[in-house]
This record gives sequence, C-alpha cells and structure tokens, in this order.
Amino acid sequence: MNAGNRRLRHAARTSLALTLPLAALAACGGGSGTDASAEAGTGKGTISVWAHQGQKSEDAALQKAVQSFNSSQDKIKVELKLIPGNDYTKTITATDASKLPDVMEFDGPTMANFVYNKKLAPIDTYVSAKTMDNAAAASKAQGEIDGKHYGLGMYDSGLGIYGNKKLLDAAGVKYPKGLSDDWTAEQFTAALGALKAKDPDGKVLDIQEANGLSNEWGTYGFSPIVWSAGGALLKDGKAEGALDSPAVVSALKTFQSWKPSVDPNTDGNAFAKGRVALSWVGHWMYPAYSEALGEDLVVLPLPDFGNGPKSGQGSWAWGIGANTKNAKAAGAFLDTLLNDANVTAMTTANGAPPATKSALAQSTLYREGGPLRLYADQLAKPCGDSDITESCVAVTRPVTAGYPTVTAKFSEALNSVYGGADPKEALAKAARAIDQDFSDNAGYQIP
Repeated sequence: MNAGNRRLRHAARTSLALTLPLAALAACGGGSGTDASAEAGTGKGTISVWAHQGQKSEDAALQKAVQSFNSSQDKIKVELKLIPGNDYTKTITATDASKLPDVMEFDGPTMANFVYNKKLAPIDTYVSAKTMDNAAAASKAQGEIDGKHYGLGMYDSGLGIYGNKKLLDAAGVKYPKGLSDDWTAEQFTAALGALKAKDPDGKVLDIQEANGLSNEWGTYGFSPIVWSAGGALLKDGKAEGALDSPAVVSALKTFQSWKPSVDPNTDGNAFAKGRVALSWVGHWMYPAYSEALGEDLVVLPLPDFGNGPKSGQGSWAWGIGANTKNAKAAGAFLDTLLNDANVTAMTTANGAPPATKSALAQSTLYREGGPLRLYADQLAKPCGDSDITESCVAVTRPVTAGYPTVTAKFSEALNSVYGGADPKEALAKAARAIDQDFSDNAGYQIP
C-alpha cells in the first residue's frame, strides 16, 4: 500500500473508526433489567480510563490531557490505558462488564450495543450542566437513548465533496457555494458528464472505492443518499418500506450510473494528483487535499436526491463504565477532558470538527469564514437518527443495539448495487434480513 493510501486508511480509522469490527457486537446477549449499577462514590481516588490508540498526535493530545488533569489537583488520579484501534471494540465486547474501566471511549455506532449489554451507564448525573450544555447538538444526538445520555465526544465528523476548481472551471461546471445552493442529483450527474467530456480517460470522480463499500465506509459514506431520497436505514424499528422504498431504489440506480465515471483510486492519489475533479469523502482528507491543491480546493455539499442534502455524522465518544464505583470522579474527569483546551488540542491533532460549541466557534478551520465551515453548517442542522426532514442535514447512524446487522446488510446491498445488481432486489433483500434479525432479538429493546 502506498503512502497516500496509508494516510487515507489511517485517517478514516482514527477519525471515524470505519474499519472497526462492528459485526462482532451482533453476537452479544443482553437487553434485560434496568440501567446498570454505576455508583457515585466519593469523587476521590484512582479511576481507570480506556481509549483507542489512534494517530500519534491524537495519543499525545490525550496523554497530555490526562497528565494535566492529574497535576491540577490531588483528589483524583487517572490511569490511562491505550488499546490498539483495530482491537479496541473487540476488547470491550469480550470483557465482562465488571472488568471494564470507570471511563471508556467508544465508537459512536457501538454505543447502543454496549448499553444493551450493560457496559455503559447514563452520564447526565455525573457530568456538569456546563459540559452538557456546551456539547454540540449532533454529538448529543449520537449519545442519547430515551432521553438519557451515555456519551459525549471531543470531535465529530462530516461528509462532503472536495472539488478541483481549476478542473471544474475548465469544464464549465457551476458548483454549489454552500448548503443553500446544493446540487440536485441530476445536476451532479450532469456535472460528471461535462467533466468526462474534458477528461482523457473519463474517470472524474473518487468515492474511496479502494476502501471497499461492503464495510462501515459504505454505510457512513453513502447512507446519505438514502436519507436524501427520503428513506431511512430504519424507521420505527423496521427497514422494510424505508430502506427499499421506490425513491431509495431510484437514488441507488443513479449512484450505480456513476460507476463509469469513478476512478478506482488504488493509489489513494486520484484527487490530490489531479486525475479526478471531485472526491466524495470527509473532513479527514482536508490536510492532504489542501496541501496538494491550495486555492484550487473547494468544499461542496453532497447532492440532493429530493429530501435535502444530507451528511453522516458521529465519531468516537466518551462514557462511564456501568459498574464503576466512582462515577463522580469519572464525571469530573470528563468535565476536564471536554473543556476548550483539551478539545482544541485533540481537534488540532486530528483535524476533525470540534464537538463542543465553544471550541467549534474558535476553530480556524470550522468557524465562520473558515475553509471547512460547510461541515460546521451541516452539524448545526442535526437530524438525530429518526426525524430526517428536508431542513436538517447531519444524520446520526441508527442508535440501536442492532446496528451491526443494519450496517452489514446495507453495505452489502450497496456493494452489490455498485457491482451491477438490481437496486430493488438488493435493497429488499437487505431490508428483509435486517427485519428478521430484529424480530429474532425482540427489536433490541433497551429497558
């Protein structure tokens, strides 16, 4: 794998956990009884903290935050354990709830399954009102189940289309300036046609195909097409009628039609080297792309399939272990971890959108007038995971303990469609499989 592809895969893994083994969660039991038994404790003493080992810069920011917290007071001592990112979710899944730490990081889509299996406790009582109020709405939506919050993030995520202004202008393509004048799906398809007419090999679009589509990148990257078409991965606990609606089938036919325009991007450099004019990806590619293109780089929303442009959101978050005996101390640490200094240090390290209001407002990349303001604008219009209206943009992946099945079946269908399968049949098959699994597991209800 060349350096460009390594950067892409590493950035995707650490910023969005796109390669984490979500399917491993599906085999877990659980789902009975009440909230797990976190105890408030004295608010003093030693607490254990687990986190995923990410980029070196991320690890350093977290280690510094812990060191600063420990040296700032003498009541609480944090002991940090970093676990390799590829093993992290498997480790939490395989560890008995009684052996888990006081505080733990988790990838957003795994949260509901950990709650279902009594590995996370609600944090509302233990973090301060200031911390909760400062959390960005989209981040709070990812961490909420039935009015209770089980997690808050230091950073969030977003999708868009990076454009090469020079190539777009040369092809006479007019492109959006922001959410208010987004491309329709038809306009985006027409733009591909205009770009192909000026391109030697006709490959003008990158969709990170080399990462594969039958995985979490497939779900995160392209479920916005489903939402923008007015559909959903799940609606009221069912996929049938939402995932395989006629509008979604039509939208995926359009997606399928783009394949001849897509550069396989096996070297990871299709956009940075100017082979393609458009790259469908997320915030994490900005450093490499801005360095390569400079002022020719433009950031555009995804196309609108009828229900408004949509973007995925959600990333790593922090919660309190369900069996902690010192939740007060855990909450005090989270209050510090989520302050401006630590959130800014972490998002400077990884380039992600800050998940707190105050840090986002100060960010040179995401504040008003910043080069990545589009992502902040999207996150400022959160949909949650169920009320996906035309006016909202940032959609949370379904908050359900059955998410591993949802993502596995949808991404499998997406990959099949991209490979030439009939969208109606592929989506109907996925919807049936999801609904059967939910039926077999009593809807994955969390008491």
